[in-house]
Formats: sequence, C-alpha cells, structure tokens
Amino acid sequence: MSQAAPALPRMRSWLFAPGDSEKKIGKAIGGPADIALLDLEDSVSPQNKSAARAMVREQIAASDNRQRLWVRINPVSTSDCIVDLVAVIPAQPGGVFLPKAEGAADITRLHHYLSALEAANGIPQGHTLIAALVTETAAAMFHTGDYAGDYPGKARLLAMSWGAEDLSSALGAREQRGPDGGYAHTYELARSLCLIGASAAGVAAIETVQPEFRDLVALERRAKSVRAQGFRGMLAIHPAQVDPINTAFTPSAEELAHARSVVQAFADHPGAGVIALEGAMLDRPHLVLAQRLLAEAGDI
Repeated sequence: MSQAAPALPRMRSWLFAPGDSEKKIGKAIGGPADIALLDLEDSVSPQNKSAARAMVREQIAASDNRQRLWVRINPVSTSDCIVDLVAVIPAQPGGVFLPKAEGAADITRLHHYLSALEAANGIPQGHTLIAALVTETAAAMFHTGDYAGDYPGKARLLAMSWGAEDLSSALGAREQRGPDGGYAHTYELARSLCLIGASAAGVAAIETVQPEFRDLVALERRAKSVRAQGFRGMLAIHPAQVDPINTAFTPSAEELAHARSVVQAFADHPGAGVIALEGAMLDRPHLVLAQRLLAEAGDI
C-alpha cells in the first residue's frame, strides 16, 4: 500500500478532553480548537480506561472532520498503549499524542504499531500522524535531539511538546516555579530543549499547558511570548483558553504586511544579501523568517 500524504491540520490550539467524559469531549469537538485532544492517559483512571476507549472511538467515528481529532494514548512502554491503539485506530483519528517519549526509538516503535493497524483496517499507510511529549521523564531530557535523525516513522512526526508536571514528579520536585511565577531553571531547560529539538527535526514546537485556566490575560501574554520564541501552538486544558491561544498564534495584519514588504524588497533586489527597509538593514535570515510567516499563514 502506498504512503499517504494526509492534509496537515492547523496547530495553534490543542485542547485536552478526558476520554471518559462525553460532555467535555463534545465541547472539545464542537469548539474552535484546531485540534481536539481526546485523552486516554493521565485524566482517565485505570478502572475507566476501557469505557473511555469505547467512547473515544465512537466520537471519532461519528465526526465529519476526523483529521482534527487526536488521541493521547498511554506510553509505548505500557501494555495500555497497544490496547488504546487497537481500540481507536479503526476510527481513523488524525493522529496520536505520545506521552513520556524517550527518543526516536519510541517513535519507530509506535510507527510499527500504527502501520500494522492501518494495514489491518484498510487505512492508507502513514495516515495517522504523531506528536510527542519529549521532556516528561529524566531520561527523555537527554534525547530531545534524537528526533532529527532518519528513522522509521519520522515522516509521521508532526510536532513535539514538553511538560512540567510529569517531569517534576519524576524528579521528586515539590516546586516548578519561583516566587515571580516563572518556571525554575530545570523546566525552562525542558522548554528550550523541546524547541531546539523540534527545530532540528523540522517539526512544530508546541508550548505546554497553563494550569491557571481562569487567568486568560496571563495566558495570552505567555502564548504571545512563546510564539515570538518560535513555538507554533499551545496545549489547553479548558475551552476558555482556546480563543486567547488562537489569537496569540495568529499573525496580525501588520505582521503579514511587513513580511510581504520584506519578501518584495528582496525580490526587487535579486542577488542582494542585505537590503534597507523602513530604516533597518535586513539580511537573508529576515527573508527566511518572513517567508516562513507567510507560508504558515497560507499567504504564499
């Protein structure tokens, strides 16, 4: 069977919904999140996982836009992972979100599982995409650069994200943030390693959740900050967080106009390494950034 080329979803907002809550799943699917992330891992108790798998499969199968419906499965090191996949892949979700990933070997292992289940269910090979949480264990922190290599399953990898809660649990840390509310050094390192690893792998870096879901002003401020750093989207835990995230990760009219001006200025001076625009000297990296912004906005 030939390799599929599934349409890539927008990735500004990824909204978690517990897989055992029909009400929360319905809100996630019916809301404005770019990706509704139906969870079979941490938000579902062991005794509810079987019912959650059935519910998630039914909700995906009933949708007319399955590409934006993703499933957070259990880690590949657990038996629950295979049970999750057997339950939900026949419904053809757009992708799976892999927690506690510890390098490219985990992506390859998941890829083989997906390939077998796609073949068994008449699904084109490569249809199911992968996003990975890459800093949730101590060992994972040493492997964030592994995802850039050439390995089976690399073509499925769409995004990488990071997490502070599971990492702090793994470290036995009682605090993640300092008195000013900012993350402690270890967690800023995790964020940076995710961003750098995603860039090396050529995939999107996705910012982690903000647990304080009622503080939407702080959420939008943080989302704008991490977007400026290079992140392409952000995880959400409450529907109210989706609109501020979408706003923060949507280029403004002014940004787009400036990017078009940069591209046009270089086009007007073919072969130039440096140009003057609006009182500033711009070189080729500015052109690359402008082209990337326009491409992500679907403007070119």
